[in-house]
Amino acid sequence: MDHVQDHSEELRVAARHFGRRRFLTVTGAAAALAFATQLPAAGAAAAAELDARRVTEDPFTLGVASGDPLPDSVLLWTRLAPRPFEPDGGLPAGRVSVHWELARDERFARIVRRGLAVAHPEFRHGVHIEVEHLDPDRVFFYRFRVGEWISPVGRTRTAPAPGARNTALRLAAVSCQAYHDGYFTAYGHLAREDVDVVFHLGDYLYEYAVGATGGARAYTDRTLPAVFDRETLTLEDYRLRYALYKSDPDLRAAHAAHPFVVTWDDHETENNYAGDTPENDVPPEEFLLRRAAAYRAYWEHQPLRRPQLPEGPDMRLYRRLRFGRLAQFDILDTRQYRSDQAYGDGWRVPGPESEDPARTLTGAAQERWLLDGWRASEARWNVLPQQVVFSERRDRPTADFKLSMDSWDGYPASRRRVLAGAEAAGVENLMVLTGDVHVGYGLDIKADFRDPASRTVGTEIVATSVASGKDGADRPSNYDRLMQANPHLRFFNGRRGYVTVELGEESARADFRTVPYVTRPGAPVTTAASYVTEAGAPGLTPA
Repeated sequence: MDHVQDHSEELRVAARHFGRRRFLTVTGAAAALAFATQLPAAGAAAAAELDARRVTEDPFTLGVASGDPLPDSVLLWTRLAPRPFEPDGGLPAGRVSVHWELARDERFARIVRRGLAVAHPEFRHGVHIEVEHLDPDRVFFYRFRVGEWISPVGRTRTAPAPGARNTALRLAAVSCQAYHDGYFTAYGHLAREDVDVVFHLGDYLYEYAVGATGGARAYTDRTLPAVFDRETLTLEDYRLRYALYKSDPDLRAAHAAHPFVVTWDDHETENNYAGDTPENDVPPEEFLLRRAAAYRAYWEHQPLRRPQLPEGPDMRLYRRLRFGRLAQFDILDTRQYRSDQAYGDGWRVPGPESEDPARTLTGAAQERWLLDGWRASEARWNVLPQQVVFSERRDRPTADFKLSMDSWDGYPASRRRVLAGAEAAGVENLMVLTGDVHVGYGLDIKADFRDPASRTVGTEIVATSVASGKDGADRPSNYDRLMQANPHLRFFNGRRGYVTVELGEESARADFRTVPYVTRPGAPVTTAASYVTEAGAPGLTPA
């Protein structure tokens, strides 16, 4: 009981600390937003309807996508952009009627739903269609039509029914896709994998400038427009950057092949920002204008539902999905609500500032939501898709070790509260899915990381980057140091790729899939390693 009381007090302190700060900054930003001409008003468009006959070029250059599968509903997305590298996407400022179809077969002989949506210019002609009243645990195919133009066909699925005793689920996890660091070859391979759902764990795009030759892609057959050769700051900047990323054929193929569940990290807005605190020394109100632009563009270009529509600089991205009784997914946002990084960020010796119990990575409201969800969970596996490394990660095997202040190591009070909440809720099979660090890790989550002999209470699977970091290496230069310093670190690989995880009633298997290079196209994919964790007995062992 004393432990529970201490935990509650930490939560109240964190809530007070966060609440004062948010009030002062958000109210100032709200006033500024009222006069921000680069942020058009949300809601229905007032523009006239555009005759589809005026759409004389293929409007589906950015592909199609689906996301956040529910037992009775799928979310379908596309954006009309005949000329995606132009600020208006190549369309006049008018509403466009978009026809859509959902079928049981790829030839659309058995159509189960069809309808008409409106693409508004205020949202750069993006559409989010929530198709409801569907059968659970079914595969569907979908497509869109504007005038005579028909989109590529996408494949999606509904989740199993609530309470269904499903026995298998195969997912993939991806993160960190810096366009200027290389080709998205991993996505081409992922498009051909047999998975039920893909979790994108952040850094879908990067705010940094992309030069005329595409950075490490070193284009010789084309030149990118100058609009990309600057850091993203405005709404138009972010919209154009999404268009650049979604112009990649491998990324489009993966979206068309599988439903995605997305969450952001920092680069969708700015490197290592923390709540309302920017990386650079600019006023909070100015940064929140930038955050509002970034969040709006994120929603416009991702397969997200109506509850995720942003309001100014705020967007409720954390949410919960269930796949029968086999898995519950609690998707976190560890960027929007966090305290500023301790000791000025970077790798630092931990101390009183980082260990302050008032510090929070999730914010008090999201933390309560997570712990309440675990208490109500009946799932075999409770999976936590999120952004930054959860387990302790010392940089050297000596007493003067440093920890990353941007990861959960910089917020140990938050980690203690989360693990205490999991234990109190009786969560036996905790799995954390992580991105951010451009390497693949397999880690045992310890009850006390200071004691290697302490209980293992969960498993962390870290997906490497799709392209960020360029080609990488099987054994990065810090391989030996990290393996010696962290006995709970079971696997470490620095190549690009993704991870697949197969959840079953008795065990879960993780396959770390890697490609040998991304600075030129066409790399093959291999399985670098496979690990298994048993239900009721957390901890990774080689498969």
